[in-house]
Amino acid sequence: MINSNDILETIKMIQDENLDIRTITMGISLLDCIDSDIDASCRKIYDKITKAAENHVKVGVELEKRYGIPIINKRISVTPISIAAAAVPRSQCEPVKFAMVLDKAAEETGVNYIGGYSALVHKGFSAGDLELIKSIPSALSSTERVCSSVNIGSTHAGINMDAVGLMGKIILEAAEKTADDSCFGAAKIVVFCNAVEDNPFMAGAFHGQGEPDVVINVGVSGPGVVRAAVAKMQGMRIDEVAEQIKRTAFKITRMGQLVGSEAARSLGVPFGIVDLSLAPTPAVGDSVAHILEEIGLEKCGAYGTTAALALLNDAVKKGGVMASSHVGGLSGAFIPVSEDAGMIDAVRTGALSLEKLEAMTAVCSVGLDMVVVPGDTPSEIISAIIADEAAIGMVNNKTTAVRIIPAIGMKEGQTLDFGGLFGSGPVMSVNKFSPSAFINRGGRIPAPLQSLRN
Repeated sequence: MINSNDILETIKMIQDENLDIRTITMGISLLDCIDSDIDASCRKIYDKITKAAENHVKVGVELEKRYGIPIINKRISVTPISIAAAAVPRSQCEPVKFAMVLDKAAEETGVNYIGGYSALVHKGFSAGDLELIKSIPSALSSTERVCSSVNIGSTHAGINMDAVGLMGKIILEAAEKTADDSCFGAAKIVVFCNAVEDNPFMAGAFHGQGEPDVVINVGVSGPGVVRAAVAKMQGMRIDEVAEQIKRTAFKITRMGQLVGSEAARSLGVPFGIVDLSLAPTPAVGDSVAHILEEIGLEKCGAYGTTAALALLNDAVKKGGVMASSHVGGLSGAFIPVSEDAGMIDAVRTGALSLEKLEAMTAVCSVGLDMVVVPGDTPSEIISAIIADEAAIGMVNNKTTAVRIIPAIGMKEGQTLDFGGLFGSGPVMSVNKFSPSAFINRGGRIPAPLQSLRN
């Protein structure tokens, strides 16, 4: 039985509280496109993506019209390209060719972004990995829609410090190559620990080897809806607030389940997962930081922020998991600085520091996301920030990530403006004491004891 009150409530969520489907992402396996001839491999990749995703955007638009639910992004994720690069003789391997064909296929299908210019190097570098990683700055500066990710650690493997040291340099080079475009190349790179195979969100999405040949994954978002629900709980006990968040997350996730199932049915491919992450935007009323403030903090970053975020993240997962047959991806609360109006304001007022953000990442969905630092930050400091975040993920058996943007030519206190959903990032201060000797040791941080769970 359709309940008219539920329909009216959903309409209000969409119109007044910024409820949307953040992305429907089609994952496509490229394993059958591998060829020792890089040009032949690129042709196969283009043909497969354009055929599989031919109606991807069209179906998304149709579902928006049918249900009145905004679907902000239509995206594609593919098998890590380093695997395809591994089959090409090293003397002939030009990974940027793969990036160019991915960008061409994304343009042809009309998607916003395509993820998977990626490498998984948590235990070391295999064939194709180094070539791909070293090509990331050139690949991202010469394409529009391609996103890149590198997994440098895991709970079971430890942390590849050689990769950590390299990624600091890669991020800085990507920012320098796109300095005339708000250093946006660095914003399309995510460095992971414990990366997941079914993440629909960019820039870190890739299609894992354990996934179906083609699959639809959905990312939902509703910080404004959760904030509105919490605002009605003034004076209530904290466990009652948690219950309200759970009920709200259930409703949000049901919408994602509906859209994902219908998209998969229309496209004739399997439905994968709903990622029930609260993904904020710079729009007023669509902020995770403002939820935390509604719970009772004067400003995000005040003492108590980590505890409030832990409550929010847990309640969102508990509510969402009951609403979908398959919950996956990252699922929880995102805290990207530049993409969250409340986070931006907290940094500008001095309430939120990089050190406090790091503490918050121990209990949120991902990690240090869309953090802008001074352009003269040494690569070793960027690497050390990555290492610290990876250690949190490794020890706590959770996914953590770093998406950090060195603002070339800018100093602390200035603002780097990306525009659109990426917002604007205040340049944050960094601890200038050098970790160079630590980073330059290389090697691998051993896996923690809890990795021995078999």
